Amino acid sequence: MSNDQPTPGQPPDDDPFRKQPPPGGPPPPGGPPPGGGQPPRYGDPYGGANPPPPGDPYGGGAPPPPGDPYGGNDPLRGMPPLAAMGKRILARIVDWIIVAIPLALISIPFNVFHRWSDSSDNWDDAVNGVNGGGQWVFRIITIVAYVGYDMVMTQRGGQTLGKRLCKIRVAMLNDGKVPDSRASLLRALVLWVPALVCCACFWPLLILILILLDRPYRQGLHDKAAKTVVVSAAQ
Repeated sequence: MSNDQPTPGQPPDDDPFRKQPPPGGPPPPGGPPPGGGQPPRYGDPYGGANPPPPGDPYGGGAPPPPGDPYGGNDPLRGMPPLAAMGKRILARIVDWIIVAIPLALISIPFNVFHRWSDSSDNWDDAVNGVNGGGQWVFRIITIVAYVGYDMVMTQRGGQTLGKRLCKIRVAMLNDGKVPDSRASLLRALVLWVPALVCCACFWPLLILILILLDRPYRQGLHDKAAKTVVVSAAQ
């Protein structure tokens, strides 16, 4: 029987989003690695400590040895470098504009700008619910548009159009793969829903501050919820 069949559950060799071995490649199979020492353990292609167990991208187990904050289990090992903050901000602005333009056209029949008119009567009508029904329908459409766009694009290739332009992508922290539908949906919900429902200014600012302060993975609340990181996609 051929030994060339991939192990079930493992990414194929040509998966562009799988974690890559360190420079020089993994040690040769079988026997001790060059220079002596013990052969790598089964399931450990890098010849070092095993990666963290599935579902535990933040480590765990025994305390790391002195001077090694990850205990040899750094989830980013073998992955591209983290994306620059400027690129993440630019990508988010591009994505916001891409969805906002068609929404602006859709908003015309809903008269969503009614409450910002110069007429005080119109303002009172909006407050009292005369035009509130249309505005709430449009708000739901807006939430579905932003969440759906972010989810679909992320689960298809780890990149929205803005991220593709900036050559960055979203990756699962534990294995570097493209987020599945569940992780993509959760990430999009945490990112967009609070901003679109009640916290249009505060929520994006809070996420930005937390990304700047977070170490070592630069995760916002949406990344922490979905256990993802944003890394470079530049070739």
